[in-house]
Amino acid sequence: MGGLRLALGPVDYVVLGAYFAVVLGIAFAARRSVRNSLDFFLSGRSLPAWVTGLAFVSANLGATEILGMAANGAKYGAYTVHWYLIGAIPAMVFLGLVMMPFYYNSKVRSVPEFLLLRFSRSSHLLSSVIFAVASILIAGVNLYALAIVLRALLGWPLPLSVVTAGVFVLAYIVLGGLSSAIYNEVLQFFVIVAALVPLTVLGLLRVGGVSGLVERVTDTRGAQFLTAWGGTGFGEPNPLDANWLTITLGLGFAVSFGYWTTNFAEVQRSLSAKNLSAARRTPLIAAFPKMFIPAIVVVPGIIAAAVEPALGRGVQYNDAIPLLMRDLLPNGVLGLAVTGLMASFMAGMAANVSSFNTVFTTDIWQAHLMPGRDDAHYLRVGRVVTAVGVVIGMGTAFIAASFSNIMDYLQTLFSFFNVPLFATFILALFWRRMTARAGFWGLLAGTVAPIVFYSLYQAGVVPIHADQGANMVGSLVAFVVDVGVSVPVSLATAPKPDAELAGLVYTRSAARDPGVAEPGDQAWYRRPAVLGWSALVLAALCYVPFSL
Repeated sequence: MGGLRLALGPVDYVVLGAYFAVVLGIAFAARRSVRNSLDFFLSGRSLPAWVTGLAFVSANLGATEILGMAANGAKYGAYTVHWYLIGAIPAMVFLGLVMMPFYYNSKVRSVPEFLLLRFSRSSHLLSSVIFAVASILIAGVNLYALAIVLRALLGWPLPLSVVTAGVFVLAYIVLGGLSSAIYNEVLQFFVIVAALVPLTVLGLLRVGGVSGLVERVTDTRGAQFLTAWGGTGFGEPNPLDANWLTITLGLGFAVSFGYWTTNFAEVQRSLSAKNLSAARRTPLIAAFPKMFIPAIVVVPGIIAAAVEPALGRGVQYNDAIPLLMRDLLPNGVLGLAVTGLMASFMAGMAANVSSFNTVFTTDIWQAHLMPGRDDAHYLRVGRVVTAVGVVIGMGTAFIAASFSNIMDYLQTLFSFFNVPLFATFILALFWRRMTARAGFWGLLAGTVAPIVFYSLYQAGVVPIHADQGANMVGSLVAFVVDVGVSVPVSLATAPKPDAELAGLVYTRSAARDPGVAEPGDQAWYRRPAVLGWSALVLAALCYVPFSL
């Protein structure tokens, strides 16, 4: 995007400046509520479901969504809706209905801490290191995306843009901790939606409406570019180079459940809810706006593929949204759109940095390096580690810069880190016979396997011709290897006594435990089962326009 510049006017800068002032104001206000480490890392477990629900979806509305999914839309077309409908909603429902009672009732402060209780210190340390590395790498993606916008706005070189963006995000997390991040994420959700709706509307007007878009894309990319399932039979060609089985099992099961049920940047939002009912409803509430995000992210990517012929031919797919902003939006609206982009990237980075500081402080520093210190010590460490995480994220941003489509990079990271964690978690939760040694060696093997597979793909040994197709297969490899190692090791080693597994292994009574209820929690429209099944049915209906 070296030659792309966005010409903002005075009104645009006023909108942008007002947003940054509000963000820092929220951080200063949240600072007053941070009295101990629980407040800093989990908002004192005091937030209502609607706040944590919007923060849950907003935390994912970072570079993953805006630049990444728009890039996917421009590169792969309507196949990108799979990442929302089969690749998000079922897993979010599973998290709310099945897994959240065990996370929340065990009073863990992080996802790795669950493995400490279920298995051993070695499994806990390994999972903590994996989480910390993954969080920083993903934070770097969001930081790189924010730097892209700063470079387009001001013409700054990438290093200066990365440093400036990182310092601002650091300021509001250090000030207010998770509460600052979450309340800013609620604000950012509405800013992002308000910013991207005009881009979709003006883009459709530019191409002559939906019918005009269909005609243009059909002429340039083929009719299959606008279908979600077309060409996904075995041996049939499609842009993903993936068939319906790898889409369903690789993306819909391994990647999706691995990300949404074990990614602490998301689970942390549920753990900050005020009671179990609110914690379970958090991902279920988030599922409803999540399934409609393609209308303001994927559709603009497809529009960009139709009106920006240079995409993928000398211009990175990552530039799809900025190109449309430059070519379609008038002053004033452009400022709102740029503000929305910056909001999305800061939300994504803040989510990963706040999960990094929690995991490092509670699961590595407190549990393994410096146990037994007072709470004030861990609060100070959390703030220092936040700064360290941002600095490291500045470095990992340059790894993201080497990918034309950052979604390809992100899905690679998910196959490396999230999928084996999910395999270990699902066995730990549903199989009492799963042992501590199996948890460690299964997780280690499941993490190494997709890295080896990806290396073979990059070397041309694996005959797959699209990054996303390779990521789906790599995710299946990670899951199968993890389970394939964990099961025999479990059968060969001694499990924990049943008395030590109370509350850590699935039982119907534990899954149905309502926890401490508040007035209104029993209303039918707040029941997790009603919300969950409604989300699944609606997601299935959302496939209809892309299946005709």
